[in-house]
Amino acid sequence: MPPKLSIDLGSVQKTLLLPLWGRAVETKKRKPLLVDEAAVQIIQSIDFDFSTIASNMSRITQLAWIARCLHIDRCMRQFLAKHPKASVVNIGCGLDTTFERVDNGSLSWFDLDLPDVIELRKEFMKENERRKFIACSFIENEWLHQIPRGEGVFLLAAGVFYYFNESELKSSFSRMVDAFSGGEMIFDSASPLGVRVANKKVIEGGGMDKSAVLRWGLESAQEIRRWDDRIRIVAEYPMFHGMKDGLTFRDKVGTSFSDFLKIMSMVHLAFAA
Repeated sequence: MPPKLSIDLGSVQKTLLLPLWGRAVETKKRKPLLVDEAAVQIIQSIDFDFSTIASNMSRITQLAWIARCLHIDRCMRQFLAKHPKASVVNIGCGLDTTFERVDNGSLSWFDLDLPDVIELRKEFMKENERRKFIACSFIENEWLHQIPRGEGVFLLAAGVFYYFNESELKSSFSRMVDAFSGGEMIFDSASPLGVRVANKKVIEGGGMDKSAVLRWGLESAQEIRRWDDRIRIVAEYPMFHGMKDGLTFRDKVGTSFSDFLKIMSMVHLAFAA
């Protein structure tokens, strides 16, 4: 058996291990809600002790990572049905495997993240003529000019934006609207209560560095609409909306309570042409 790969990531970047673990755990269940064999293979290949995460992560937290994937996959497929040759940007891609699940054979895909993450990603995933890696923070301008726009642009961000300050996000969103008029975006958000809960139960409980705290809480997508009047809200819904079929009674209660408190949500935006 080959030696496991050691990882050396910044504190925020290291949080990519949390949803990776969540997808791998789900995949190995008898009746998984999401199958992600790539996540299982990566978990088995890296030198990291996941016992703290496994001991402290609640079932609801793990389900939220799965629900997020399912929402993004559904939204992506709907967009690609109308724009099969679109450019897709996976902002803060980490070790996300959305491409493996939704690739239609004709899209152009761009995985965007910080240099240390991209170097790690290259150990498990390869670039090709339709899939490129960009080593850059999304709050910088460099990447905006590398994305073809002619066939439509779709942006996705899973577990990313709440690590930034509102001022950083506001200016970055306006630059994305400038660059990708007519494009769309989907991302997950945490309410101010959700930020507090996640910092205690997920970041601290998962053994992450305390500097990797969530910063931005979003009460309503209407707040983003006020940042730039070219942004239109396509949809906003609680994380577990439409995701409760097949859950145990206990999980249905937990996810319903989370949705009632608006802990986590999904936001789908469109940029005016």
